[in-house]
Amino acid sequence: MSFIVTFIAAVFVFSAVIAIHEFGHFIVAKLCGVQVNEFSIGMGPVLCKRVRKGTQYSIRALPVGGFVALEGEESPESKQAEERSNPSAADGGSSPDRGALGIAETSPEEEKPAGIPLNEAPVWQRALIMLAGAGMNFVLGFVVMAILITAQNEPITSKVLYQVEENALCGQTGLQAGDKILAVNGRRCFVANDILYELMRTEDYTADFTVLRDGKKVELPGVQFDTWQDDKGETHMSLGFTVYGIKKTPLNVLKEAGNSVLYYGRIIFASLSDLLRGRESINDLSGPVGIVTAIGQAASYGWQDLLELLVLITVNLGIFNLLPFPALDGGKVVFLLIEGVTGHAVPEKIQSGLTVAAFALLFGLMIFATYNDILRLVTGAM
Repeated sequence: MSFIVTFIAAVFVFSAVIAIHEFGHFIVAKLCGVQVNEFSIGMGPVLCKRVRKGTQYSIRALPVGGFVALEGEESPESKQAEERSNPSAADGGSSPDRGALGIAETSPEEEKPAGIPLNEAPVWQRALIMLAGAGMNFVLGFVVMAILITAQNEPITSKVLYQVEENALCGQTGLQAGDKILAVNGRRCFVANDILYELMRTEDYTADFTVLRDGKKVELPGVQFDTWQDDKGETHMSLGFTVYGIKKTPLNVLKEAGNSVLYYGRIIFASLSDLLRGRESINDLSGPVGIVTAIGQAASYGWQDLLELLVLITVNLGIFNLLPFPALDGGKVVFLLIEGVTGHAVPEKIQSGLTVAAFALLFGLMIFATYNDILRLVTGAM
């Protein structure tokens, strides 16, 4: 039963974050008048499809992934879709395949392309199309967080201290009731979880605080926290303070949802920074196996934990795709910025070479991360 739950949950999460990403590319391409040859949910063989205004909408057999094939885009999916939309050029005039399930014949007018090729659109429109996928990932994270905050029974957790425990070390070293925590260790705190995350990253249970006290910004260097040990001898931090709750009005819910997306983005950037600085080991990277395992664990705790993990994954995907790496949307935007500044597109040969090399690097990294996942599963570390 747990395998079935994990499978369904993984399909739901992956399908949601990828479908919304591709929908972002799709809807902005349509708005910019670019020809979309196909919008597909899933990968592999086509189960059902329908052609409308020159775009084939399809559902495929493998319920993970999806793609948008744009006219004039250099990708395998786009080239295949172009061949399907121009059968005479691809196979000497044979009619398109209509063997998929539940497909009605479409008129020539419906099959006729309704837009321009991607490479004929202005540079700024192409950049918007590339950025729209990540943008929709952030929108999905915002909407899901708003649902989660609305559904929870507790009020929204604030950053204003309600009480500091008597004799608590944090109170003796600076914090007072009524303080509104603005930043910890120089990093701005958008939500209460930001405070906890920054305190978890401290190595000596000491942190520098910036608070708002009596309307004035006050710096509190070297705030210390009490610690305690569990039965295994592991040391834990004791906060020593409680905070106020915030009433869940529509405005407060939307504000908290937006700040929560920023919080998850902060986690991802901090993790990447820690990895590059050597604070975290590359052996800690997780691949698809680790992600599916985490999804299964979250699903076993309940739908709220699953949706919270979905937010982390969709924000992660959005940020990852914006990195200026040739194989990603961010890399494509860099090429477009160069074209916009110089007036000349980066030669296709250079773009293709860099993209292939980047894909090879990413694929190798994924294989390494998957090996780590399997090793942790075998040794029971996951």
